[in-house]
Amino acid sequence: MSRIEAPRSEDAVVTQDLTDRLLAGLPAEAVLTDPDVTTSYAHDMASFCPAGAPAVVVLPRTVEQVQHVMRTATELRAPVVPQGARSGLSGAANATDGCIVLSLTRMDRILEISPVDRIAVVEPGVINATLSRAVGELGLYYPPDPSSWEMCTIGGNIGTGSGGLCCVKYGVTAEYVLGLDVVLADGRLMSTGRRTAKGVAGYDLTRLFVGSEGSLGIVVRAVLALRPKPPQQLVLAAEFPSAAAACGAVCRIMEGGHVPSLLELMDRTTVKAVNDLAHMGLPETTEALLLAAFDTPHPAADLAAVGALCEAMGATQVVPAEDAAESELLLQARRLSLTALEAVKGTTMIDDVCVPRSQLGAMLEGVERIAAKYDLTIGVCAHAGDGNTHPTVCFDAQDADESRRARESFDEIMALGLELGGTITGEHGVGVLKKEWLAREIGPVGIEMQRAVKQAFDPLGILNPGKVL
Repeated sequence: MSRIEAPRSEDAVVTQDLTDRLLAGLPAEAVLTDPDVTTSYAHDMASFCPAGAPAVVVLPRTVEQVQHVMRTATELRAPVVPQGARSGLSGAANATDGCIVLSLTRMDRILEISPVDRIAVVEPGVINATLSRAVGELGLYYPPDPSSWEMCTIGGNIGTGSGGLCCVKYGVTAEYVLGLDVVLADGRLMSTGRRTAKGVAGYDLTRLFVGSEGSLGIVVRAVLALRPKPPQQLVLAAEFPSAAAACGAVCRIMEGGHVPSLLELMDRTTVKAVNDLAHMGLPETTEALLLAAFDTPHPAADLAAVGALCEAMGATQVVPAEDAAESELLLQARRLSLTALEAVKGTTMIDDVCVPRSQLGAMLEGVERIAAKYDLTIGVCAHAGDGNTHPTVCFDAQDADESRRARESFDEIMALGLELGGTITGEHGVGVLKKEWLAREIGPVGIEMQRAVKQAFDPLGILNPGKVL
């Protein structure tokens, strides 16, 4: 599904000039030109997103090296595609033909952790889980936790505005980014935001860069807010006879003023896929499995209250974990969802539609209708507490007709999300995959204003061209 073409002979001269200029300010080991190597940097984990052939891959270690790359790119009008771990699901990190792939994975230092100010200062290549463990040793907590947290980078999280399992209580990445150092398209270095608890000086440029997918500038340093480390959470699993009943329980839980640290849903297709992959013994008789967690001082009492609400909404079985080990086992099932669904047919398209919580049941019912219409397996796992659904279309990429139906069903799911008052992406970003849908969601005036912002920061259009807009 990705298009990687061999470079033409006339392109070789241009590539050599670009490489020579890059090497004038970079160590040789930071510049990769072997096509067998550069091709491996061509795309992220998204399906149906074309990728071009990079001219060169650069792996800087310092801010000054990033500045040199951008000055060179500006002089030669060379496109630049910033990358983190390439774990994204929208094609935002996909290369374009003849581009510089700017991989920031070697800028991986935690520069500061301040328990007093409750901040961490990090480079973009720091792995999310590495930061979480480092601050945890000091009694602190960095809440954003995408399912790929063991491999995804903070820079990638910022670029895509990622979320995770704990957003229902703690929010998304944007809420923890206080300040940024950004290398602009022409190589200038700009600092935004603050490291103080409060600050409202000028336009909020920090928030503008979060979720911009590297199309406005290159994040080279981030000041992140931290929280005190909460108590160990306990998890409850509730089995429901229908997805509608499980979604009704979600609404009752939130309406009742409960504040779970996690509220996740797996439909019957997802539960079966996880069992087939990992033999975890999940109840395959269920139509929907709801996982709720609390990290309060008395989580057992909170779980009991939520368990009672689930039973009132028709749950056939409610099982609270007794300790952290049981809780982690339940969460492992949820984390395996996407891997398990991929094993069903070999390829998946993972949608990322977020709807108001009150419309969650309608969303799942609609996805089930779409699956039947296109004769496809579509499993849904969801961050149910914030309405963020991940309908996952399973298909055989070698079957042209099935691939066509997969793409059409994907689009129909996004249309359904908009009809229900939702958004086309809650945490994965727009990238290549959802460009046309962004226009439908925000309208012509919104697109015009976003293009004006892009023009102000990147007048030559060299930063991640073809993405978002």
